[in-house]
Amino acid sequence: MSKKVEVLTDRDALVSQALELIISKMETAIAEQGRFTIALAGGSTPKPLYEAIASQNLPWDKIHVFWGDERYVSPDSPDSNQLMARRAWLDRVEIPAANVHPMPTDEADPAVAAAKYEKHLQEFFHSSPGEFPSLDVVLLGMGDDAHTASLFPHTAALKVQDKLITVGNKDDNLRLTFTYPFINAARCVMFLATGANKKPALAQVFAPTADDFAYPSRLIQPKGDLVWLLDAAAGSDLNKG
Repeated sequence: MSKKVEVLTDRDALVSQALELIISKMETAIAEQGRFTIALAGGSTPKPLYEAIASQNLPWDKIHVFWGDERYVSPDSPDSNQLMARRAWLDRVEIPAANVHPMPTDEADPAVAAAKYEKHLQEFFHSSPGEFPSLDVVLLGMGDDAHTASLFPHTAALKVQDKLITVGNKDDNLRLTFTYPFINAARCVMFLATGANKKPALAQVFAPTADDFAYPSRLIQPKGDLVWLLDAAAGSDLNKG
């Protein structure tokens, strides 16, 4: 694993750096594989990044978009990560519908939906059960409790190591989420974190020792590149060693 931590002056600088890195990873992936795969994060932090991506002239037919987690709500719910990304980015560009791979939230049992999305991923990547395919970029945020995707502290989802997708749970609100071994199979994992409220969690995530199940972002140790992009409010006091 190659780890890089950058503390940017503000959110605009963070978005600019994230955009530059994503385009670089995209160009490399398309040159090597003929396509680029990216998993999106929800929340407010990546929204301006998606808007910035939408303003670029990119080879949309070669870009495939997935989601690292999704609230178990209708795709037209204001709480939907898919809806946010569509409004900020995907509905504003000429990306083929077949290149957009949202998590299904239409099953009565979220576990059935998780299995359905896992099967879709296996078919897309031509992988077998038990194998963890590698996305080119997985975007992640981090909550002030150090959760990432829908991997919350001390929840059952943190113990799932034999699947790509599982059911996450926060205060009995169910979600679908990548498992941490699937995230760790990525060629690049990119965290975006802003705000002084993230400082206590970041201190634990970067500490030499701490409880991984209390601070789930510690579990993210990809085989490829790990990039942390922080604004000054979040990262100014951080010991990056």
